[in-house]
Amino acid sequence: MLNLTRSVRKTIRTGNDIKILILQIRGIQVYVGISAPPEITVHREEVYQRIRQSF
Repeated sequence: MLNLTRSVRKTIRTGNDIKILILQIRGIQVYVGISAPPEITVHREEVYQRIRQSF
């Protein structure tokens, strides 16, 4: 696993199409914005697990 340290308003890119922006850090919570093409689905882990279990 790659571990990165980023400041607010800094971006992480994965490939050409996906950008992850650190929007805010408040206490132990980190707010992120994710830009991806419509064909790429983005879910929180707990939502992803519920979707997988429903199939």
